[in-house]
Amino acid sequence: MGKPIRMVFAAAALAPVALLAACGSSGSSSSSSSASASSSASSSSGSTTVSETGSTLLLPLVSAWQVAYGTANPNVLITTSGTGSGTGIADAAAGTVNIGGSDAYLSSANISQYPGLLNIPLSVAALVINYNVPGVKKPLNLNGTVLASIYSGKIKTWNDPAITKLNPGVSLPSTKIVTLHRADSSGSTFLFTSYLNAQAPSGWSSSNVGTTVSWPSVPGATAETGSGAMVKGCGAIKGCIAYIGISYRTQAAAAGLGEADLANKSGKFEPASSANIGAALATFSSKTPASGAQSLINGTAGYPLINYEYAIVKTTQSSAAEASAVKAFLSWGITSGSTSKYLAPVNFEALPSNVGTIAKALIAKIH
Repeated sequence: MGKPIRMVFAAAALAPVALLAACGSSGSSSSSSSASASSSASSSSGSTTVSETGSTLLLPLVSAWQVAYGTANPNVLITTSGTGSGTGIADAAAGTVNIGGSDAYLSSANISQYPGLLNIPLSVAALVINYNVPGVKKPLNLNGTVLASIYSGKIKTWNDPAITKLNPGVSLPSTKIVTLHRADSSGSTFLFTSYLNAQAPSGWSSSNVGTTVSWPSVPGATAETGSGAMVKGCGAIKGCIAYIGISYRTQAAAAGLGEADLANKSGKFEPASSANIGAALATFSSKTPASGAQSLINGTAGYPLINYEYAIVKTTQSSAAEASAVKAFLSWGITSGSTSKYLAPVNFEALPSNVGTIAKALIAKIH
């Protein structure tokens, strides 16, 4: 494993933020199948291994791709592991994996620092705010200002006036709020804190936006590693609130968690539906630069907490065979792998055609 790398991310209209992405995993999720178990034999069998690690939000999709692509291409062994976006980026930069999966894009400062590192859009995802509030059935309305106050410890109970004001007619209990956040270096944390700062800059500083942040000291606050652990942890704690990738929606519902409607930049509360994700995406996709680095947070329409899922890849791979295999796998992912067969089960959306063109151009740079 390479040395930890100081990574910098920035959301649109935010100053770059320095983040430390640790090059290891602690209690990470894994989707390495028999393909990974066979990787040690790749050189003798004539097969090529493509290794991916990183985002647990992206993991369910890459795991589905792993099975389908590996079946159609038995000479290519795909290994996957959910270690958090920060670790995925650091590992890709260090060259210890071929692909780093990330919900967070590289900032212009990172691209300048590591000119051979690409962030290639793969699909469109969303982050949802889940909660475990006894007796509350209707989706709650929440916004960045209230969420910043909750995670700062200023709002302590579910019947706080700031929450009841957003939810007229909803009977909210006096249950204590227990905040859950990610313990690992997480793209979900980057997305969530970007939203807090975008809607409540005076309540959540841009200096505290990133894959790893200094969480305010709040009594009872709990840290979990990985998206799956966030679901399990929130399901076990009455009064909990958590930010969880939309690819875990089925698991969250099974755990009895509610899902909030979030306020966008126009102040309208929207659920994280496919239509609303598409409406938000439409306000940003044409702005996506050739680098692929684009914040999709806090749009004027639709659901305000969406993102491109990225493959972080070194332009120069360790061998021509690996470069060819990585290019082929990613090209398949943004075409054949981006049909409803793969995207619908994880609640992702396909890239807009212009962003797909950008992704293809970035993939073509790999050698």
